Amino acid sequence: MKPIKVIVAGASGKMGKTIIKKIISNKSFKLIGATEGPGNKFLGSDVCKVIKSKKIGITITDDIKPLFSKADAIIDFTLPKVTLEHAELASKNKIVHVIGTTGFNKADEKKISLASKKATIIKSGNMSMGINILQQLINKSSSLFNESFNIEVLETHHKHKIDAPSGTALMLGESIAAGKKKKLDKVKIISKVGNRKKTQNGKITFNSFRKGNIVGDHKVIFSSKDEVIELSHEALDRGIFATGAIQAVKWGVNKRAGLYSMIDVLEE
Repeated sequence: MKPIKVIVAGASGKMGKTIIKKIISNKSFKLIGATEGPGNKFLGSDVCKVIKSKKIGITITDDIKPLFSKADAIIDFTLPKVTLEHAELASKNKIVHVIGTTGFNKADEKKISLASKKATIIKSGNMSMGINILQQLINKSSSLFNESFNIEVLETHHKHKIDAPSGTALMLGESIAAGKKKKLDKVKIISKVGNRKKTQNGKITFNSFRKGNIVGDHKVIFSSKDEVIELSHEALDRGIFATGAIQAVKWGVNKRAGLYSMIDVLEE
């Protein structure tokens, strides 16, 4: 089989570098493009500069449009505005778009859904197998706890992470709400970063912390006056997200256009 031709967006970011390393070490894939935003210091450099390797022959560019006609897929851990542009291009070129970007609003989500009518889009707030299994466990658990249990989603990430709550925390919150047949927007309480709010009966409280170089630590806590049940996941290496993203690309090639999640990838 011919290798799957992949573009990596946000090549010099933490995730971009990790994904590039995994792609170039896997014969099933071929890196055909690496992009960054205007003004990035690595523009015009070979990818080897960001991953500190021998020359690869791929120049980091901010002119992404020409790459889409050559690619089978794009892996995208960037910013919402940039990802929306990529989704439109993926739709026009009918390629796989793996989205690990977080921080979308409702209008953004609608645009992604529209793009998925012609592109195969696999979107997840977290690409790791562990978190997606945890999501399923939490969904089931939530349905079993009665209203005497308060619920907290506690997440901690590195000091440079911008969005809060994290996309993963919100993903877990959606699973909790769905387990109780409720809409997350109706029951969520979001605290300021660094402040831990008390839980409230019938609500899902999100508490976020940013410190050091923590890759990602998520806890869902069900508590009553008599007992506390905690389900958690700690990411020790961001390579787990890159592995999931690459797995999603492989799964998505030759799939029908549509909007999918990592659960779809893992269940097949």
